[in-house]
Amino acid sequence: MRAYSASSEVALRARKLLKEWAGEAFLTQEQYQRLEQETVSELRTTNIFLRLVLLLFTLIIVGAAAGLFFVVFLSRPSEQTVGAFLLIGTAVCYAAAEVAVSQFHLYRYGIEEALVICSVGFLCGGMEAAFFSGQYSPLPNGAQFLVPAAGAVISLWIWHRFGVWYAFPAAMIFALFLPGYWTSSHSAQHVIVAVGYSIGLIFVAAVRSHHRYDYLEDAYSLIEAFLWLGIYLAINLKLSSLDMPGRWWWGGGTRAPSEFARPFYWTTWVLIWCLPPVVLVRGIRLKDRFVIAVGSIVAILTFISNKPYLGWQRHTWDPMLLGILLTGVALFIRRWLARGAGGIRYGFTAARLSGKDKQWMNASSAVLGLIPQPSTSSPPTRSPDFRFGGGASGGGGASSDF
Repeated sequence: MRAYSASSEVALRARKLLKEWAGEAFLTQEQYQRLEQETVSELRTTNIFLRLVLLLFTLIIVGAAAGLFFVVFLSRPSEQTVGAFLLIGTAVCYAAAEVAVSQFHLYRYGIEEALVICSVGFLCGGMEAAFFSGQYSPLPNGAQFLVPAAGAVISLWIWHRFGVWYAFPAAMIFALFLPGYWTSSHSAQHVIVAVGYSIGLIFVAAVRSHHRYDYLEDAYSLIEAFLWLGIYLAINLKLSSLDMPGRWWWGGGTRAPSEFARPFYWTTWVLIWCLPPVVLVRGIRLKDRFVIAVGSIVAILTFISNKPYLGWQRHTWDPMLLGILLTGVALFIRRWLARGAGGIRYGFTAARLSGKDKQWMNASSAVLGLIPQPSTSSPPTRSPDFRFGGGASGGGGASSDF
């Protein structure tokens, strides 16, 4: 059911690995050229920068075309009419994405990604305008949950069909809005989201066991990491509170929110301490860097949100102490791995074995370099009594005070 053949994706993955190995001098030039001829893929790819540019331009073109259509052919249409044409636009955008993949073999090219993104946006906007116009309410309201449900379903399909990794977290975000249409209890909403993500995690873990060493391993690894992170964020009530981020480090402690029962509140506190070790053990057993990274992130978030959970006073030096702790842990692990035989312990090493990390760092540095930085220099101060003058007379009849 995938838009790309397995052989094409395997060849493309092998070609990327060959470039990394050749860049690290693991292969000679003769070996690289010979193996490169055996990994020819029909898929058309591009670099990350041109991919982002094509994605942005395609989004602008599709949005401008839709706006032009409504301005030229429709005069003050009703919301139902707008919704109907948006649903038609959903089918057109998705069909165009299928053609771009099947006929032009575009793979992570930006154009087909923008088309499927537009199809999701048109579908949700069209359903909202055509069937639920003027009926939005944050409280449980009939069948309006079908809008985020449709967004979650089509996002999952796009992830499965085209392999676009960010379609899966988009589906998770859509699913996040569903409990609000079913119940007004905040505790029940958290439980529903956590249980839904847990079911997805069980399913992904079961499917992933059949793709341990093939081209889909990285995709399922990333999805499992997203699900672990989603479960943690759903059960951590302090991270879920909209008024908490600005008060994590500054401004004193907080009490348990009144909308949560005390047993539920303290159960989630126990869970946020139990989940990070589970995630880390899972990642270490699989030697999965994505899951290990999420385990480290949720462990840090647990330290950050512990004081607000307990209602303790926050201090301005808390971030400094956390930074010292993390630095010490990183140095200890690095030295512990380096002292192993050949710098390796249990299959882990602190040495860089691939140029992939370096490529990501170079790309990130280039992106950060494009962000304008605020000027920190202050304009020169001048005394209000200071006055230019006292020199020789200026040209063209100007006086010395000019």
